[in-house]
Amino acid sequence: MDQFTVHKGLVAPMDRENVDTDAIIPKQFLKSIKRTGFGPNLFDEWRYLDHGEPGQDPATRKPNPDFVLNQPRYQGASVLLARANFGCGSSREHAPWALQQYGFRAILAPSFADIFFNNCFKNGVLPIVLPASQIARLFDEVAAFPGYQLTIDLPRQVVVQADGSELPFEVQPFRKYCLVNGFDDIGLTLRHADKIKTYEAERLARMPWLNHRLPG
Repeated sequence: MDQFTVHKGLVAPMDRENVDTDAIIPKQFLKSIKRTGFGPNLFDEWRYLDHGEPGQDPATRKPNPDFVLNQPRYQGASVLLARANFGCGSSREHAPWALQQYGFRAILAPSFADIFFNNCFKNGVLPIVLPASQIARLFDEVAAFPGYQLTIDLPRQVVVQADGSELPFEVQPFRKYCLVNGFDDIGLTLRHADKIKTYEAERLARMPWLNHRLPG
């Protein structure tokens, strides 16, 4: 998982409440057993005018010119500004996969659905909860200034605005530790790889029959 320390990026506004995970990545794209390739289908039903299916070449699709991510001013955005209860609906982990693979590193909203919120941290996406009044003001700033960027400083736990003013945010220490160091659940376990190998060797020395395999 990529480390997250300080990130500066273009902001895209998703001005809808209760954006659910089926909107983030529709159900037909959950068939894949891989953890890659979901970025082109992020917000698929809003992003395109035609119905999408796995394996389609995005270049052959009909983009919706009115959808925010298709507008030229938001191309390359890596910070998503959202409204309340973002990520509600089913618990599919594909939702943060799609957001991360599209290029988003952080999402700012007044509130998130709990499971989606947890899944973001496990996949290198930082969900930031800010008061609704601050989020509303950021929507106004993004609308008024094309190319509007924010800097997310995770070690200091602040969002730095274009004018240099800072918006503090809370994050659990353990989640912060994992993101700053780029540790997902597997990475956390592999910190103890030497101890695991030592334990396995000692266990096999005591119980050598565990190393036997059934024929065929």
